[in-house]
Amino acid sequence: MTTTATSSLLPTSATPTPQPAVTDKLGADKGTFLKLLVAQLRFQNPLEPADGTQFVTQLAQFSQLEQSAQMRDDLAAIRAALTTAAQATAKEV
Repeated sequence: MTTTATSSLLPTSATPTPQPAVTDKLGADKGTFLKLLVAQLRFQNPLEPADGTQFVTQLAQFSQLEQSAQMRDDLAAIRAALTTAAQATAKEV
């Protein structure tokens, strides 16, 4: 199986171009990640299967990315709520 330096599990033809870690298109990134993961599993050499440790590492990194994006969204919601509360307080004074 041909591999690249960016990921030892992805075939060269399926290696994505570098993307920002967290984007506004996380849903699209999630779908792309899952498609690559399935393709990676489908096209691996059955005589030399992918290393389980690397597979789990990729899943953990993706999970961490999802958690970071969720935290960003939560912080944005908190900021909006605080801004609204501050504006309401300023109008009362």
